[in-house]
Amino acid sequence: MVALDRAAEVEATASAIRSAGGRAIALIRDSSADEDVAGAVALAIKEYGGLDVCFANAGISGGLVPFFEETVERWTEVLRINLIGTFLAAKHAALAMVPKGRGSIICTASVAGLRSGAGGLPYSASKAGVISLVQTAANQLAGTGVRVNAICPGLIETGMTRPIFEQARARGSERRIGQLNPLRRPGAPDEIAQTALFLASDASSYVNGQAIAVDGGLSTSHPVVIHRDH
Repeated sequence: MVALDRAAEVEATASAIRSAGGRAIALIRDSSADEDVAGAVALAIKEYGGLDVCFANAGISGGLVPFFEETVERWTEVLRINLIGTFLAAKHAALAMVPKGRGSIICTASVAGLRSGAGGLPYSASKAGVISLVQTAANQLAGTGVRVNAICPGLIETGMTRPIFEQARARGSERRIGQLNPLRRPGAPDEIAQTALFLASDASSYVNGQAIAVDGGLSTSHPVVIHRDH
């Protein structure tokens, strides 16, 4: 596996894979830079003889900023990482997969791309864009054997969402996290990973162009309004 991220923590990911007996290379690069993404795909082909699966998982939240306080700069940064970077990963992965006649491209969208009230403005718009990208790319790659799907996580404790969990713990309200979904709890990273593994495997060979919600049922419930902490 080749893991690319602009954060140095990407090396820890690769190290964990190697410790488990796998092969992994870490690249500290920009997932929204065309040449960096193309280079990562080229390295995967060189080191492993081809590319079977691409998981476009990089993303930033942009924070919860009121409508009239949003800026072009923040919108541009969120769209650059969350949407343009995902497009680049899908594009370069598909270029490597189409000649082989098979491959799975997995993109991380969000429940915020499916409904209102689950994220900030640019974040929600970028994730809705990822869902549209997946649907459109799946159709443009018709007949190639390459599948493109999205995972739409709900509230999962990751590096990006950790401040939400830490603030709740500091207030003593951790038990309230995730109470808006029918399962009444937040999700774990492993629950997203298992869905990604399914989409990467031949078990999902007839799944294409889909946005799969892994959100405890949040996307089936009534919209909510998220306010900033003051």
